[in-house]
Amino acid sequence: MELHALHAFVKVVQTGSFTRAAEALSTQKAHVSRVVSQLERELGVRLLERTTRALSLTEIGREFFEQAVGILASVDEAQRTVQRAQGEPRGTLKLTCGVEFGMIAVSRWISTYLERHPQVQVDCELTGRLVDLVHEGFDLAIRLGTLADSTLAARRLGELRYGLFGAPAYLQRRGSPGHPRELPEHALLAFAGGSAPAAWTLGRGAASERVVLQPRLKASNVFVVRDAAVAGMGLAQLPWVVATDACAAGQLVPVLPDWQPPAVPVHAVFASARYLPPTVRAYIDLAAAAMQAATAAEPLPADS
Repeated sequence: MELHALHAFVKVVQTGSFTRAAEALSTQKAHVSRVVSQLERELGVRLLERTTRALSLTEIGREFFEQAVGILASVDEAQRTVQRAQGEPRGTLKLTCGVEFGMIAVSRWISTYLERHPQVQVDCELTGRLVDLVHEGFDLAIRLGTLADSTLAARRLGELRYGLFGAPAYLQRRGSPGHPRELPEHALLAFAGGSAPAAWTLGRGAASERVVLQPRLKASNVFVVRDAAVAGMGLAQLPWVVATDACAAGQLVPVLPDWQPPAVPVHAVFASARYLPPTVRAYIDLAAAAMQAATAAEPLPADS
């Protein structure tokens, strides 16, 4: 049994098709199919059930897949041990993140990472779905919010701070609220994914106000909300990193700066804390430093 056969079989299972596995392995579909069939003949068992519509693992195939993933991970770990001794990260980093934060921050981190480490490649998937890191072969995920209980390891990179913003023209026309209780009197622009209720919670010291919204605009994309705020359509709650350029250009100004929405934690999530390959460790270190620098550059409530 050869490692390339295990690799082909695992990739077929992870991608769900011979065609996508061949694309991931930069080879031909016929070659992948032939290698997997030869592996089945060598083992004397059927690992995959093939139909015209889908592939599925047999019971023994599922057990074999779990073992194969472990074997390949051990081989990768051995190779990365050598890389770690050599110092410089090299190889492919496969990472995933949500679409919006990927556009806000992760894309810039990738560019810096590639510039600093010329011997690495990055395979990045921006998606709204929760990726299974182990079974889909990802090294790293960047996730926002409170993490669910998991067997995965994580490192907190920082937090995403939010504020309320409005366009000068809107504030001149409608006035600026002096307290969160006045917000329902305004046209409000809310970010809300799916069927989540549109509500804002604002804090000032020990005080807290929860504002149930009837927004003029509710959108599942923060850039849609920002653009509507810039156009003077109403007041919006936005991440500072999204609003900073518009504020610098005079298109938005902070509203109720003493009342702060809760910050959202940002984590790097990975398979194991016992061993971090140099490719993963270098990216996490870069992301943590970038988050710290971005937060330091944001104005504090007292300075707003």
